[in-house]
Amino acid sequence: MARSAKSPASRKTPSSLDGLTFHPVDTSRWKDFERFFETPGAPKYCWCMAWRTHGTEARDFSSADRKAAMRSRVKDGVPVGILGYLDGEPVAWCSIAPRPTYRNNLGGPTVDGEKPERVWSLACFFVPRALRGQGMTPRLITAAVAHARKHGATVVEAYPVDAESPSYRFMGFVPVFTSAGFEEVGRAGSRRHVMRLSLR
Repeated sequence: MARSAKSPASRKTPSSLDGLTFHPVDTSRWKDFERFFETPGAPKYCWCMAWRTHGTEARDFSSADRKAAMRSRVKDGVPVGILGYLDGEPVAWCSIAPRPTYRNNLGGPTVDGEKPERVWSLACFFVPRALRGQGMTPRLITAAVAHARKHGATVVEAYPVDAESPSYRFMGFVPVFTSAGFEEVGRAGSRRHVMRLSLR
């Protein structure tokens, strides 16, 4: 599945996203995920482990450690998220997985009778600069919700911020989730809004 190291996002001019497809990251997609996260500007310092580290993982955790931890999760079959593809190349990322696979302080309410593993958390996005402003995030949300539903989720939860927020911007902005049908149910910390979409 490996191709050239340069993502199409770095060479495309703004255009339609027709042909965009989405696939969950599993062992067959690891090389794509690795290559995408190692392109210039991608969050290879994090490897989308910011909300996943716990215990000893959270102490002195280097980029290489985070990559190894993510790879271990993928190898073990733990859901971690989806990649968006154009022309067969990965061009966007969305972290979507059962809430118990993240740290407890991610946020979200405890609801009587609700099975925690059926609540899936949409925790972050990464879209290269060349493809921003073209409606990629709403498409990622739609694909993430479909992926969660397919795997038994009854709720998708997100933790976006206001547009002027100085931090957590990688978690998305409130209006795009409102437009996707999510409803605010509370706050997580001082900046993050907890928003939910029922799939029942």
